Amino acid sequence: MIRSAVGSAWGERLALLYLLVLAVPIAMIGALVVAVAAHNRLTRVEARLLAMERRLADLATAGGAGAPVVPAPAPAPQPLAQPPSAEPAPPEPESASAIPPAAGPPRPSVPRTPPPAGAADAPAIPGFEERFGTRWTVWVGGIALALGGIFLVRYSIEQGLIGPGLRIVFGALLAAGLMAAGEWTRRRENLSGFIGLPTAHIPSILTAAGTTVAYATVYAAYDLYGFLPPAPAFLLLGAVALSTLAAALLHGPALAALGLIGAYLTPILVAAPVPNYWALYVYLAFVTAAAFALARARLWRWLVIAAIVFGMLWIFPGVDRLASDAIVPHAFHAVIGFALVAIFIVPGLALGPEPIPGRIDEVASTGLAAYLSAAAVLVLATRHDGAALAAFALVAAATVGIAWRAEAAIPAVAASGLLTALVLADWAVPAVFEQLILPGGPAAGAVPEPRFRSVEWHLMFGGTFAVLFGAAGFLAQGRSQGASAPMVWAATAVLAPIAILMALYYRIAGFERSIPFASLALLLAALYATATEILGRRRTLPGLAAAGAIFASGAVAALALALTLALERGWLTIGLALMVPGIAWIAEKRPLPILRWVAAIVMLLVLARVGWEPRIVGRDVGTTPIFNWLLYGYGGPATAFWLGGYLLRRRADDLPTRMLESAAILFTVLLAFTEIRHWMTGGDMYRPHSSLDELGLQVSTGLAIAIGLEHVRARTGSVVHDAGALAVAGLTALAIVVGLGITQNPLSTGREVGGPFLNSILLAYGLPAMLAAVLALVARGRRPQEYRVTAAVFAVGLTLGYLSLEVMRLYQGSVLSLREITEAEQYTHSAIWLLFGVVLLFVGILLRSQPARLASAAVILITVAKVFLLDLAGLQGVFRALSFLGLGLVLVGIGWLYQRLLFPRPTAARASAAPEPSPSS
Repeated sequence: MIRSAVGSAWGERLALLYLLVLAVPIAMIGALVVAVAAHNRLTRVEARLLAMERRLADLATAGGAGAPVVPAPAPAPQPLAQPPSAEPAPPEPESASAIPPAAGPPRPSVPRTPPPAGAADAPAIPGFEERFGTRWTVWVGGIALALGGIFLVRYSIEQGLIGPGLRIVFGALLAAGLMAAGEWTRRRENLSGFIGLPTAHIPSILTAAGTTVAYATVYAAYDLYGFLPPAPAFLLLGAVALSTLAAALLHGPALAALGLIGAYLTPILVAAPVPNYWALYVYLAFVTAAAFALARARLWRWLVIAAIVFGMLWIFPGVDRLASDAIVPHAFHAVIGFALVAIFIVPGLALGPEPIPGRIDEVASTGLAAYLSAAAVLVLATRHDGAALAAFALVAAATVGIAWRAEAAIPAVAASGLLTALVLADWAVPAVFEQLILPGGPAAGAVPEPRFRSVEWHLMFGGTFAVLFGAAGFLAQGRSQGASAPMVWAATAVLAPIAILMALYYRIAGFERSIPFASLALLLAALYATATEILGRRRTLPGLAAAGAIFASGAVAALALALTLALERGWLTIGLALMVPGIAWIAEKRPLPILRWVAAIVMLLVLARVGWEPRIVGRDVGTTPIFNWLLYGYGGPATAFWLGGYLLRRRADDLPTRMLESAAILFTVLLAFTEIRHWMTGGDMYRPHSSLDELGLQVSTGLAIAIGLEHVRARTGSVVHDAGALAVAGLTALAIVVGLGITQNPLSTGREVGGPFLNSILLAYGLPAMLAAVLALVARGRRPQEYRVTAAVFAVGLTLGYLSLEVMRLYQGSVLSLREITEAEQYTHSAIWLLFGVVLLFVGILLRSQPARLASAAVILITVAKVFLLDLAGLQGVFRALSFLGLGLVLVGIGWLYQRLLFPRPTAARASAAPEPSPSS
């Protein structure tokens, strides 16, 4: 046993001696790398000095030969050491007389070609040898040193050469040696004046390797061997991380990244059985403060962003199962992180950098918003615990004060307003929602309720912040030279109070009418309108006009909210619609572009409200024709939109104007069609069937609206009125073809049509035929010929349909059929069609209208075809003879009219004196 023990001890010593011997060539390689790198740096510096001397000589020669020789002044003494970040500055250009020529005999002036601009200053592209010697070797060497330390420890573990204690000691010595070597090389650089490459800085690489070994050593002492309890291990790892951050002040950003990652991962590496949140967040406060201080000193924005991200992530551990004594440490973490951002990062505040007037600092604003979000998450996770809500209130209020002092952090105010409204919405919505979906009785106890349920406290919280955001947003106008700050303040002053008011209303009053909340909304509208008027009088600074527009939009939105809270169903629709012409009138008096869009948005709200319930008030629409809620619910918005579109058009024909004009046409059409539907169904608007009378009235109404839009289009020239007239006419034509021609045709339905003359046929075919003829006449000179011909064809077709069906009604009764046509009825059809063709001919002659005469010819041709194809085969006896005799007489009479009136032949006396007149148009 003694021999084996002695042998084992000698084996360990031999192994240790072997490792020490092995370290010698490694050290020699490292020294060689350092020497080669230093030689390359020296060569590069010499080349730069030679280039500078040549340039000075060129400038001296170009300054004029023959100048008196003046001895060069002695060089001024240079400092022995320079800061690591100092770079050799290029020489400043001087006048020719200030540069002494080189000593020696004077030389004649020789013209020299000046070097191209920037040729001496352009950095040379490093070659392979330079990259290999100055960069790759340093990088690979640093990685090799770190891996060598780790592999050395691993080898000693695998071979059992040294005990755990010695492993830890050697690891600590190696880490200390690497960091000492990094510091020694850094100081040697400063003393020699040769600065390494920023991308391959040897002192930084050595120090990073040392800190990596130090992390591994402390962690091995804690986790692998159990030499350190959690608390000392935690402190040692934190000390290593903080030391790394401190060393990064001298060694650059790579070491800062390593220290930051190690510092924030330390609590994960060392976990205690029972979480100690106070110790965790106090430690993270020191780490965050060190990171922010380092970032402020070196102006590293990436380091700030990384520290904020890590700090935000550390708010989540245990947040889903927090005990009452753990809420305060979490709140402390959010508050202290917010305070550190304000102290170190916000420009113009405390220790922050110097601000640039009118410029927003995105990093500072994001940092404040991030810790605001952390505080809000804590409030939501703890279901509005008092400590969490107090912490959020503190940072939200502090945000307003910080933005008031430092313009660069103004975007954080918008985040504060948004998160405040979100916190109140979370308090308002879940309680009502849970009461709606969960039953009472024994199951009521299963409903999770907030710990902080006091309505009074939340009312005070919401009211205080509504006043704070609104007052600060208005009073901050004119304090900034930039254009974005007034807009952010105004948007927060408008959106936050309105959102807070809506959340409080929803929690307290639900969906019921509330005059107190409506009064508060009306007060907001008045305050915003006053702010708009005040800002409109002082538009000297940038952004005030846009801020005034935002306050004006807020006034409209608050007024709409007041109407919503005070009115019910139909009155709400009317109230919102009546706001549109008011907004349009304000937009005309105060030409703020956003007001035009606000009018369009309110119109969309009305449209959405009507789409949700087309009957406006549900089943309470009433049964009285015309004078019911449909008249108010559709007629009121239609009138308001017509007036609003007219007011907006007086200044510009833009998209909001066209949206209002489109809505005006839509609501006019809906008013007419819903009233017809209500009248024809006795108030049951959702009845699945319709009648011939209803379809006829709707077709007549569509044609009447198309005629009216043609007149409006001629006066306004609006593309919306033009498209609306075409759309209404096209849909009406489709209803005529499909509805009157097929689905509701009395020949296919077999339904009764009513009395002999005042019946459904007159309503469905006669009245639309007259309106189609009027449309064809109105379109003369306004629409292309195809449009007029189409309208005329529909007029003729509807008239023929009316005459045919009316003849059938007189012969067959109220139920019409194609199977019971008698010879007398068939003859009457021919006579009526022929008479209609003659009437059209006389109308064409009187109005000098060729389309009317052509329509007459078409009707007569149809009649001729009927007589020769149907009457010849279907009639017998006297009716067949009368049919052909009547047709013949009429055709001969028509020919006589054409010869005498339309195309008269000249007499023999006039034939030689005048040419034949052209036919009338």
